[in-house]
Amino acid sequence: MSHNSFGHLFRITTFGESHGPAIGCVIDGCPPGLEISPEEIKGDLQRRATGKSRHTSQRREKDDVQILSGVFEGRTTGTPIGLLIENTDARSRDYEEIKRQFRPGHADYTYWKKYGFRDYRGGGRSSARETTMRVAAGVLAKKWLREHLGIGIQGWLAQLGPIRCDATRDWDSVDSNPFFCPDPEKVPELEQYMDRLRKSGDSVGARVNVIARNVPAGLGAPVYGKLDADLASAMMSINAAKGVEIGAGFDSVAQMGTEHRDEMTP
Repeated sequence: MSHNSFGHLFRITTFGESHGPAIGCVIDGCPPGLEISPEEIKGDLQRRATGKSRHTSQRREKDDVQILSGVFEGRTTGTPIGLLIENTDARSRDYEEIKRQFRPGHADYTYWKKYGFRDYRGGGRSSARETTMRVAAGVLAKKWLREHLGIGIQGWLAQLGPIRCDATRDWDSVDSNPFFCPDPEKVPELEQYMDRLRKSGDSVGARVNVIARNVPAGLGAPVYGKLDADLASAMMSINAAKGVEIGAGFDSVAQMGTEHRDEMTP
């Protein structure tokens, strides 16, 4: 299996399976001198962690990260950084019933057709568990961008099923509810909606918005190396992602050119 790496100057390669002994990644291209610690990485891992509410998977992993290389005396050295997290709550026996079945909407069938084999224990590499290492590597990337370029990145739940969240309400509330919703008044409605779905044995999609501030002009390269193309590729590689909008996105179809244009001052 190829294509386990992403990035150019800052490149990450992830490895491991959902129910294997561990998952990990190698970060190549991180500049030297960046102060980092396992505790700092774990902060974002805890935000990603499942099992903290009844609305997510009940798998509870400790996500204690080990820094194997590339960091000395609390700072990056410029050499490849190896990160490892042991899997401690993989209950493979829960997947015995789907050993001979393909889950709809999952990668079970495509993996089997492509490789003639599949890891039914949680989906193997196709499990959302793989995104743990993206988060870990992202901690270093976000910190360098913030400290050296002043770039800030924020994300929030914009919509869950038919329920839309108002992003102008309260940014401080994003980390204080299980939905990462910036609209505290919507949280009870979201919980009731999810409880009804759970009782009916059904599921639903959601929309997440991300904004990056202070991004300098000129990033990316012409034609096939556009920043938008790289961002879309990264977002679409996330499990179950089925669409990406940048800027006004698909709403621009209904906008006139005078509405949609960007006015720039050299």
